[in-house]
Amino acid sequence: MMAKRFLAIPLAAVLATIGSVAGIGPFGYAQTSDGGALKTVSHFDAITETSERSKAIFEEASRVMTHPRCINCHPATRSPTQGEDMHQHVPLINASQSSLGPAGLVCSTCHGAENRPIVGSRMKSIPGNAHWSLAPASMAWQGLTVGDICRQVKDTSRNGNRSHADLIRHMGEDHLVGWAWHPGEGRSAPPGSQETFAALVAAWVETGAECPD
Repeated sequence: MMAKRFLAIPLAAVLATIGSVAGIGPFGYAQTSDGGALKTVSHFDAITETSERSKAIFEEASRVMTHPRCINCHPATRSPTQGEDMHQHVPLINASQSSLGPAGLVCSTCHGAENRPIVGSRMKSIPGNAHWSLAPASMAWQGLTVGDICRQVKDTSRNGNRSHADLIRHMGEDHLVGWAWHPGEGRSAPPGSQETFAALVAAWVETGAECPD
């Protein structure tokens, strides 16, 4: 009954109310940034030891993986976070039964196929993508070290049974991964571009997919 009551309220009114709460910025409201430069693969050519070069390349790629645009949907629990400060999602979402959210309040209740501008709200826009969902529990990244994330990413029992080749395609071609660089007004983007990021992942694989300590 509570969910039905919530959904009966016009969505725009709910979002505007949430966005006006002091100190809370659902979907992020910090200054927008392009995330700065992401080092290209050639930057690491000077590292002659292949294992060390592989680790250094992953460290650079992890600047994308640990950015709020990515890590908010790879939470430590089955509740997504949001904003640059990765605060608790508003409204509270528990995706323990499905990566698409709980019955009656699935992700698509608020998140459409594209980003949607919001006038008069601190949040500026609602992020959207046709594949919007929470990452599986096995892919939780929040609270992990870069080395732990690396080992998880290449572990087929925790990465959706993806081979190294699958990982390169996923990072370079997946539309939801690419959304991170086009997150809508009011949100910062990770450094670089999806193409540069995918090239780093490919180079990491080619050098043995070694993980930092």
